[in-house]
Amino acid sequence: MIPFLNLKSPYDELKVEIDSAIARVLKSGWYIGGPELQKFEDEYASFCNAKYAVGVGNGLDALYLALLALGVKPGDEVIVPSNTYIATWLAVSKCGGIPVPVEPDVGTYNLQPDLIEAAITKRTKVILPVHLYGQPADLDPILAIATKYGLKVLEDAAQAHGAYYKKRRIGGHGDVVAWSFYPGKNLGALGDGGAITTNDPDIADRVRMLGNYGSKEKYINKVEGTNSRLDSLQAAVLSVKLKYLDEWNLRRKAIANIYMSTLLADEIILPSILNEVQSAWHLFPIRVEKRDLLLAKLSEKSIGSLVHYPIPPHKQDAYLRLGFSEDAFPRASAMADRLISLPISPHMSNDEAAEVAYSVKESLGLS
Repeated sequence: MIPFLNLKSPYDELKVEIDSAIARVLKSGWYIGGPELQKFEDEYASFCNAKYAVGVGNGLDALYLALLALGVKPGDEVIVPSNTYIATWLAVSKCGGIPVPVEPDVGTYNLQPDLIEAAITKRTKVILPVHLYGQPADLDPILAIATKYGLKVLEDAAQAHGAYYKKRRIGGHGDVVAWSFYPGKNLGALGDGGAITTNDPDIADRVRMLGNYGSKEKYINKVEGTNSRLDSLQAAVLSVKLKYLDEWNLRRKAIANIYMSTLLADEIILPSILNEVQSAWHLFPIRVEKRDLLLAKLSEKSIGSLVHYPIPPHKQDAYLRLGFSEDAFPRASAMADRLISLPISPHMSNDEAAEVAYSVKESLGLS
């Protein structure tokens, strides 16, 4: 059996360190804020080559609070990918903003820069690229467009922990970067967690205040905030795992290389990787015409696989109110119909990766 996601192995590998970190927090009696959170925020900011990191409750809150910190108000428009997990859109509408979808590049699955300008209006406030599946979006042209039109850039890096864009880690290219530490992420907590990174002290300060009931000083509330804080237990565990993230990403890359070299076939569309980009390989997506057949065949062989994501946001009931037609975003729809994610994990062996690749080809009649 080769599971799609194995959350036990990371703990088994780091059991002594994780148990020690948890015990340290329990003995301290300090569960919200405090030294463990400050330690992780400092370490993560340094890791991301950013000046500031602010822990929050989860990845959706990271996006939402970042948008608020950038000044997004009801009626403002935010450019988003047409193909993404719905959290990207939800963060926009949670602010009262309007998600404006732009189609992805068909090879990288990320927002296609040369389609962005046509979507910009007088109400556009932010461009929100997603570093989907672990590969950074092409940021330089996106940042150039933002500068040209006086817009802000919020990066959704929920799947890109440790990824590089042009020899610099993701974490501070745009105005602010939103992170998720959901357990299945490359850097995953033992529950929900999130953060933002930025080089702007005002953005960092505002996100921290918004996530603490709108307060910098106890019982003095400057704005209408919410409760969204990364707790000390999760911060301590994340500090342990952060030390191993680069090594774990290299293991993911080794699995990806096996897939890329073994699955070369006209019937299989492999992901395209931009020059000067280093993917974190959070997921390994391929496109095949017989996707449902492949899902079933792999399941029969006890090999886990998933579809990311089967229904594009514009087709979800939650966004029918925006009035998009079924065929409004054909690239996103085609990807939803054909994409399948193969298992990729730092705790997979090379032999397991080779077995998955062989099973894919056999299932499609290519072996």
